[in-house]
Amino acid sequence: MNATEKIILGIDPGTNVMGYGLLRVEGNKAQMMAMGVVDMRKESDPYLRLGKIFERVTGIINEFLPDEMAIEAPFFGKNVQSMLKLGRAQGVAISAAIQHSVPIHEYAPLKIKMAITGNGSASKEQVAGMLKRLLALKADDMPQFMDATDALAAAYCHFLQSSRPESTARHYSSWKDFTLKNKDKIHKP
Repeated sequence: MNATEKIILGIDPGTNVMGYGLLRVEGNKAQMMAMGVVDMRKESDPYLRLGKIFERVTGIINEFLPDEMAIEAPFFGKNVQSMLKLGRAQGVAISAAIQHSVPIHEYAPLKIKMAITGNGSASKEQVAGMLKRLLALKADDMPQFMDATDALAAAYCHFLQSSRPESTARHYSSWKDFTLKNKDKIHKP
């Protein structure tokens, strides 16, 4: 694989159904390699579900050797218990990527929907339909669970973000960092 080629793993974390999608990127073109779900609905033990997430994400990483992982961030609006469960699922998937030295990029659902459809409040069906067009997917490529297309959307969002030219804007890690880098511009009374 040359420098302009990479594989992006997208993850839509969930404790009942977790989606995954893989893109092969060559230059400025992306194509779907695989997508699917990890269905944990038959497992009643929440900790065993987390173990299954770790095992499957590790297996996907070992099989496809992704260069980067894009993961959907939990969104605020669900109840606290749902957020906690989703955060755990996300953390386990991230841990699998860290264990294999796969860089992780997190995207809010709104940002992913915006990148794919141009509408931050797009439905899962609209996102899936747009991915079908963008990646020239066939009807039989489309999965039963939208979690898989949500994961592919996270990967595609990352593809779009990483194919943009780097910003020349300064980046700051904290207010202290900001003040240190802008001493000459800060006026003290």
